Amino acid sequence: MKNTSAIIFAVLLLAILPCTAKANLVSTVEIWNASPGASKPVAVWGGGREGVEVYAGAYMFKGTDGSGGGKIWPSGTMSGFCVELEEPAPEILSKYSVIPLEKGPLSGPMGTAKAEYISELWGRFYEPSWASGGAYSGKQNVRAAAFAAAIWEILYEDLPASRLKWNVRVDGTVGAGGFHTNFAGSGLANYWLHTLNGKGPMADLRILSHDGSQDYIVAVPEPTTVALLGFGSVLSLIRRRRRTT
Repeated sequence: MKNTSAIIFAVLLLAILPCTAKANLVSTVEIWNASPGASKPVAVWGGGREGVEVYAGAYMFKGTDGSGGGKIWPSGTMSGFCVELEEPAPEILSKYSVIPLEKGPLSGPMGTAKAEYISELWGRFYEPSWASGGAYSGKQNVRAAAFAAAIWEILYEDLPASRLKWNVRVDGTVGAGGFHTNFAGSGLANYWLHTLNGKGPMADLRILSHDGSQDYIVAVPEPTTVALLGFGSVLSLIRRRRRTT
């Protein structure tokens, strides 16, 4: 009986462990919409919008209370780009799931091929100055909007036979879906898209996903940045202990 009980216990433990591991791997971060980054209003067709002006550019939000993989983003200002045109930005503190780029957004996973295009687009052309705070020049606003349009082109259009067939000015998808826009930065968006060949730097990106609010693409902080943030926490702890002493 003892042996039988031990076997049953072992089987139950093995059944529970995968569930426990999965629960521990849940990654979230809490954010709310803050000041805008470089951007401009742009009329778009696609993603649930038909000729409606949307905010095209970098979003800036406050982040706090990460869990699991979400802890890699420190509390404070974060930035990203919208990947759900039909959803509103979060105006109150909202808990977002952190998911792999290819599995987002919530409205329909983009898949590996599109995720690789977006990773290279980000690695080649993303400019941190778009989310630096303060005033932005007209050039920065146009470039950030062009970057957003390029992301939406990849996300909402069918994959073309050649990268040279990407065109944000034309809806190239038969039937439902598709995307197009035509503004001052559309030519730049097309140039960036035509440059993508799978040989450029690939950014490490994630999707922040929340049902009922916009999903966002965000970059994973570089190891050096994370290390510096960790070092800063250690210094703060040492200072507090010295004061206590």
